[in-house]
Amino acid sequence: MPTFAYTHPSCFEHDPGRGHPESPARLHAVVGALKTAEFVALEWREAPRATDAQLELVHDRTYIAQLLHAVPQVGVVDLTFDTAISPASGEAALRAAGAACAAVDAVMRGEAGNAFCAVRPPGHHARRDRPMGFCLFNNVAIGAFHAREAHELKRVAVVDFDVHHGNGTQEAFVDDADLFYASTHEYPTYPGTGAADETGVGNIVNVPLRPMSGSAEFRAAWTRIILPALDAFGPELILVSAGFDGHAGDPLASLRLQDEDFKWVTRRILGVADARCRGRLVSTLEGGYDLVDLARSAAEHVRALMGL
Repeated sequence: MPTFAYTHPSCFEHDPGRGHPESPARLHAVVGALKTAEFVALEWREAPRATDAQLELVHDRTYIAQLLHAVPQVGVVDLTFDTAISPASGEAALRAAGAACAAVDAVMRGEAGNAFCAVRPPGHHARRDRPMGFCLFNNVAIGAFHAREAHELKRVAVVDFDVHHGNGTQEAFVDDADLFYASTHEYPTYPGTGAADETGVGNIVNVPLRPMSGSAEFRAAWTRIILPALDAFGPELILVSAGFDGHAGDPLASLRLQDEDFKWVTRRILGVADARCRGRLVSTLEGGYDLVDLARSAAEHVRALMGL
């Protein structure tokens, strides 16, 4: 079955302002790397808008309304010290969350073997009632809850290799034993969560990596801890928060990963998906702020998804 890729023009138009690291250039870099001859078999789809019902699976109704109402007609509005919106941001956020839900639908219906959501703004820091860390809606968590609501799944997993801990996703999952969240991330650093003793109800697995950790530490964390825990959980669907800011060249953190680490970890996650849930996997873009390294790393990730 093919790999689907989801994006939307509004995701390129969301602009947090001059000099902001979460810039439209990020998505241009990723999509540019994927729209080459090597990836001709990648099937592109337009991301739909998330519905109110889908958003409310994770977010407070009042927050959703307030966020969309705050979208300006012109200029840039700061929501927090690090998160800003512009005229296209509401549409982009709806499409980013909608992409995750549509990708889940395609994979669950057997239309695609797996899927990659090339969208922004990212999502894994967004909390139930507030934006955070460049994120407006928690795309991957919305996709996970949508999988349970629309496809009657019980056990859904999210794994996260972004350099920053997905505090919003963990918060959404923390009390539900049938949802699994696992993360490797630099620690201590933003957002300050993700210690190894944050385990929820036995459904949360955090493996903090010390600053300057590289391929060996990253691969050991996945091989020894996260992949066995994911396999033991027995997911019916796996979602991935695919952040590429752990790369050695990234300006916002200090892990030392290389391009090939992202292909390696994707293949290992796919191995669990093949064993446990008929290969069903949906990935959505999170961080990555050096444009060259981001493009190369995302390409390695999608090569693995496509079996290249």
